[in-house]
Amino acid sequence: MKFAILGSGTGTNAKAILESWRAGTLGNAVPTGIFCDIEGAKILSLGAEFGVPANYISPGPFKTKFSPEREQAYVDAIRASGAEWIVLAGFMRVVKAPLLEAFPGKIINLHPSILPSFPGLDGIGQAWRYGVRYSGCTVHYVNATVDGGSIIDQAVVRREPQDTLESFEQKIHAAEHQLLPSVIRKLSLGDSL
Repeated sequence: MKFAILGSGTGTNAKAILESWRAGTLGNAVPTGIFCDIEGAKILSLGAEFGVPANYISPGPFKTKFSPEREQAYVDAIRASGAEWIVLAGFMRVVKAPLLEAFPGKIINLHPSILPSFPGLDGIGQAWRYGVRYSGCTVHYVNATVDGGSIIDQAVVRREPQDTLESFEQKIHAAEHQLLPSVIRKLSLGDSL
């Protein structure tokens, strides 16, 4: 299972995936490239660290979505990398028809809440402000609805009385770093999820 990683920020989830791959615990999954929509983002430095090509590709003029021609540029670059799957790991753009049509049923996303609760931006903050006792993270297939695709797997995190927003966020990120590589491994081995 060859896959591309798309991310927009520091790349902590991408790093967890790549560390799992380096350790030989990612099953038959092999990363073919890292693609980023933010010029100079820290995630791009992971390419040299792990020996995986990393590229910034301009997303176009919009803040949270692609222009259609720029989304097609992503399709072309991802196909050229040899990827069959796409893993969205902290990618902050809405994916539309060009990518969804090019990789049908082969795009997964990590979201920092127990979907369907708290979709969209700031899932952790939304859950915190609502006062949940449990939250966590979800890996799901990507469709045309923001955070609305079929759920693959989830990890639950308990909010303790002594938690601050920062400690709660750290616990959810730790769960993400376990869940996403686990899902990729299972998908690559054809295991039931």
